Amino acid sequence: MKFLVSVIDSQTRSPHTPQEIKAIDDFNDKLSAHGQRIFAGGLDSPASAIVFDNRNGANKSSEGPFISSDEFFSGFWIIEAESMEIAKELAAEGSRSCNRKVELRPLLG
Repeated sequence: MKFLVSVIDSQTRSPHTPQEIKAIDDFNDKLSAHGQRIFAGGLDSPASAIVFDNRNGANKSSEGPFISSDEFFSGFWIIEAESMEIAKELAAEGSRSCNRKVELRPLLG
């Protein structure tokens, strides 16, 4: 089963400390060693987002995030886990590692 683990940050949150960066690196290494890491990445600020809407040929775009909020996704992992229970454990560990809230969602298909 594949899952998306989204890291939730806030506008007032400080950048990662050196200890958090090491914990994230260690978590990534553990996921890789167990064949559970498919991909991981950080995201730029929501201010850098551009929303496109080409439904019915609308050809519209607007700068800025789709939804303005004090919280936003600042990174993610795509993981492979044998069960939802294992995915929950990994998400909890990821949250501890990056010292942020995370959201766990199964990928469809």
